[in-house]
Amino acid sequence: MTLTDWPRTAADSNLDPAGPAAVSGAPQPVSRTTGTVSDTPEPPSDTESGTEGKPSGMKLTSSQKWATGAIVIAALVLAGIGLYLSFEHVAVFAFERLRFGSLGKGQLFAIGVDVGIMIMIAVDLLMAWLKRPISWIRYPVWLLTAATVVLNAASGAPKGRGWELLDYVAAGAHGLVPVLFIAVVELGRDAIDRMVRPDRAERDSIPWIRWTLAPGATARIFRRMRLWGVNSYPEMTRRDQELIAYEQWLKRKYDGDLTEATEDELLPMRMAPYGYTVAQALAMPDEQERAAQKRAEDAERRRRDAETRSEIADAEAEAARLRAKGKVETVRAEVDGQTGQARAHARAQVSAAERAAAMEKQALDNAVVAEAAAREAEAGRKAAEERQAEAEADLRTAALELQAAEKRKEAAEADKVAAAEARAIETRTIAENRRATAETHRVATEIERAAAEAARATAEANRKKAEEKGREEEALAQIARSKKEAAEADRAAAETRRVTAEIERRAVEAEDIAKLKPRERAVRRVARMILAAGGVDQLPLADIQHELAVASPGTASEYRQEAAELLAGGYTPAA
Repeated sequence: MTLTDWPRTAADSNLDPAGPAAVSGAPQPVSRTTGTVSDTPEPPSDTESGTEGKPSGMKLTSSQKWATGAIVIAALVLAGIGLYLSFEHVAVFAFERLRFGSLGKGQLFAIGVDVGIMIMIAVDLLMAWLKRPISWIRYPVWLLTAATVVLNAASGAPKGRGWELLDYVAAGAHGLVPVLFIAVVELGRDAIDRMVRPDRAERDSIPWIRWTLAPGATARIFRRMRLWGVNSYPEMTRRDQELIAYEQWLKRKYDGDLTEATEDELLPMRMAPYGYTVAQALAMPDEQERAAQKRAEDAERRRRDAETRSEIADAEAEAARLRAKGKVETVRAEVDGQTGQARAHARAQVSAAERAAAMEKQALDNAVVAEAAAREAEAGRKAAEERQAEAEADLRTAALELQAAEKRKEAAEADKVAAAEARAIETRTIAENRRATAETHRVATEIERAAAEAARATAEANRKKAEEKGREEEALAQIARSKKEAAEADRAAAETRRVTAEIERRAVEAEDIAKLKPRERAVRRVARMILAAGGVDQLPLADIQHELAVASPGTASEYRQEAAELLAGGYTPAA
């Protein structure tokens, strides 16, 4: 090995990579550095960080239990003796020297001190038995015990003369029993702690020979062991040996001038007061670089995670905004649709009312026309009656003419007889002339009779035609009256529809002002239909389904029921 080579104790690959959490913090109590200054193996120890007991799994035997009981009884006897002696001495000393005023008060003072000590000792032992020790409770016990020792020693001080050797012995004797009692209590507490916590790490004690031979160095070792939690004395000496060996190696490397060493090479000497081993100090730069790199990587990862979360949050916010906007648009469209539907319905109802008014006007016009037709039919009937009267007059005239023709026939017969009588007298020529004349009269009479028959038949036909026309005109008049009555009914219905449409329009306007929901509008519309029908039972469900475009009879029944309840509650459409 050259002067610049790393010593074997420091070159071991089994270095502890885990240094203390911080420079000022306590280092790890366990060091896995196995090298030593020489090739000799390191002193044996139960663990690298100190001797550590393991649970034996054995139970106390009967003899051990009897021994334990005897020890406890002896400790109680010792406690009783100590309390008795301490009580007597402290009570008298408190009365005579501490100005408590009376012996009773001095006794109460002594009892209070002793009882306080016993209570705190009992609590300390109980909590140690429950594996929940209270570390600070020992210090008040020690303080009170020290006060008791001082009071007991003071009670044995000489009065009115100087101190002699025997006086010191007496004062020590007065304080011996309390000190012994506290020692027994501490022993019992430690025994209980070992029993209930067998795996508790134990702290090695430094040999007294080292304290005697090297008190300064030993005090420094003791200080570092207590400061940095190193329970193993061999481990602490090995650390010192490693540090001395490393320092000597570093001096050989730089020819005794450590100022030429780098900062990293000087770390073991600088970090030793803080509990670092040589391996931990030398590994610290690499560990710090790895920790810094890890922190940078963690920071970069957190930054990327934050960016990702920010992007996700922005995307979710944008999605939520779009969903909210879509919901708002949907609600707006729904409201606009419902409003438009209500307005269209109102306009349709108003238009229906206007059409009903127009139809009513048309019905009135039809009624006027029907009435004019009825008057015309009445005039025609009267004209037919007049024509019938004229036909009857013509018939009577024809009858008179027929009678006149009969008379002329009779006259002609008479003339014929007269002609026959005159034939004898007149000449043949005259007779022939008369015969021709008579024949002419006969033919004319026949013609006149046929004309009279034709006139009578014509008059009869005219009469029948006049009667038929009268019946037709009567039927037309009846039809006109029916049409007039129907027109009156239509006019009344149109007036009713107009009033209903006006009420519906005003109700829809009131509902628009009240901003009712579609179902409330539908219920009020069914209520108006019930009023128009004259009752709930008079309104079929089919009319509700048809009017509200409802497919389910159950829904129509619910509308009718709610409308009935609404009417029962005093609902009245706007008039």
